[in-house]
Amino acid sequence: MAELFSDEWMNGFMEQWNAEPELADALAQIGFNSVIGYGFDGDDQPAGVITVENGKAVSAGAYNGEELNWDIRCKPDQWSKWIAKPPGMMGLGTAFATGKMKFKVGDYSSMLKDPRMAGPFIKTFSVMGRV
Repeated sequence: MAELFSDEWMNGFMEQWNAEPELADALAQIGFNSVIGYGFDGDDQPAGVITVENGKAVSAGAYNGEELNWDIRCKPDQWSKWIAKPPGMMGLGTAFATGKMKFKVGDYSSMLKDPRMAGPFIKTFSVMGRV
């Protein structure tokens, strides 16, 4: 298995993202465009990045200085836990409130208030488990 958020892993994530209707199609319905960084709490920058246009992932790989709309960080063990057993809304809310999940860029609370975004966000964790 490729190292989490490596170039190889992010490309696999992009393939799985686009194959999941509850993610890609749901975000396409709201015209979602974003550059999302994923990484580890305490690191200076994210490890991986995925670019989404109209719900579909169009590029992915190791982070290379892209301007981010979202930058999501957790400790490696937290990512591993969620990839093995994806969290629900309560689990994510608790993780955010207790600092286990951090958004270096992006507004977590506004995203959660919009069910058109919250559902697909939760779906990303099960999609990560397929990589």
